[in-house]
Amino acid sequence: MSRILRAGVSCFICVISLSTVQIYAQQTPESATSSQAPLTLTLQDALARARKNNVQFQAALTDQGLAHEDKVQARAALLPNLTYNNQFIYTEPNGTPSGVFVANNSVHEYLSQADVHQVFGYTNYADFRRTRALEAVARAKAEVAKRGLVVTVVQGYYGLIAAQRKYANAQQAAAEAQGFLTLSKKLENGGEVAHADVIKAQIQSNDRQRDLREAQLAMDKSRLDLAVLLFPDFNLNFTLVDDTQLAPPLMTFDELMKQAQSRNPDLRASTAGFQAAKFEVASAQSAYLPTLTLDYFYGIDASHFAAHEPDGTRNLGYSVAATFNIPVWNWGATRSKVVQANLKRKQAERELSFAQRKLQADMRELYAEAEAARAEMELLKSSAELAAESLRLTNLRYQGGEATVLEVVDAQNTLIQARNAFNDGEVRARTALANLQTLTGTM
Repeated sequence: MSRILRAGVSCFICVISLSTVQIYAQQTPESATSSQAPLTLTLQDALARARKNNVQFQAALTDQGLAHEDKVQARAALLPNLTYNNQFIYTEPNGTPSGVFVANNSVHEYLSQADVHQVFGYTNYADFRRTRALEAVARAKAEVAKRGLVVTVVQGYYGLIAAQRKYANAQQAAAEAQGFLTLSKKLENGGEVAHADVIKAQIQSNDRQRDLREAQLAMDKSRLDLAVLLFPDFNLNFTLVDDTQLAPPLMTFDELMKQAQSRNPDLRASTAGFQAAKFEVASAQSAYLPTLTLDYFYGIDASHFAAHEPDGTRNLGYSVAATFNIPVWNWGATRSKVVQANLKRKQAERELSFAQRKLQADMRELYAEAEAARAEMELLKSSAELAAESLRLTNLRYQGGEATVLEVVDAQNTLIQARNAFNDGEVRARTALANLQTLTGTM
């Protein structure tokens, strides 16, 4: 009988050892089918690839570029512009110097003049300030998109690592269940346990095999989701560096709050949006003010395309035109635009106030989440270690006839749950930190 027990224990240990060796070899089955070595990615590598390939983030960068060009165009409107006008006018002759149309200067008239044009008015200045504020809005929204992408990548990155660990846990649990089934059969053959124990061990082994298949399916799905984010050619031949134990320390709430108030992209976007709305009001109100336009012309406007007439008269010269426009009446259109701009300004002010309040609430909520996730890591790790020890002792008690098959099965289930909870806890802690960093700008 003692030989049977020793043989059963040896078989059980061998199965577990073989499973442990195979865990990491089978974590990435896709890489075995590739002729090339898998690409090894760190979290920073994954973030860099995601920024290049993510459509939403690139759209935010496009909006930022468009806003910048709007500012360039508005600034150009503040400066003088130069054009060179060339024109020929032919008028039907009627025996007079001007021809048929008295408004024309000659039967043949040539114009070739450079025109320096400048408009002085508050509208252009207000529009420039508004576009500059809108560029700040677009830049802040691009930062929001960037940090949102960081959270998505962090979740996918550590989600895949957790899925790989759960697959390893499922492999080990399946090996343990198979070893226990072998042991129970040997004990049944020796007349030490009932056939009901073998049936229960077989059910447990079947359940663990099903869990193993589900774990592999979840791991493959996590890999596919991350590949969509990182690779334009949908590459599955990659591995991840597991740095879950190297998470940076959590700063104090006051330190994070100071960073959030000065670097939070949502708050910056709301502040810049409010500034843009104020300049839009100023631009609308400037329509009540007069504008001054200056034009400086240099060139020829003569009946011959030449610097001098045949009689020696000089055609080449300059002229200056100044136009001073005073708005008088436009049926309330200007007042309507001012009302519209004020409505937008009030809405932007409300959005800014809401962003400030939401930042306070989000900071407290996410900090509490990060703090709780970190505090629970030690408990989860301890639970996994205790569950492993409990299974070892329960197996020994079962072999000695002091424990039932239900106790062994319960210990096995408790161990797999504890290991999976620990892996989920690590993902939760890293994701909570990434969410917190999106508010503080420290990512």
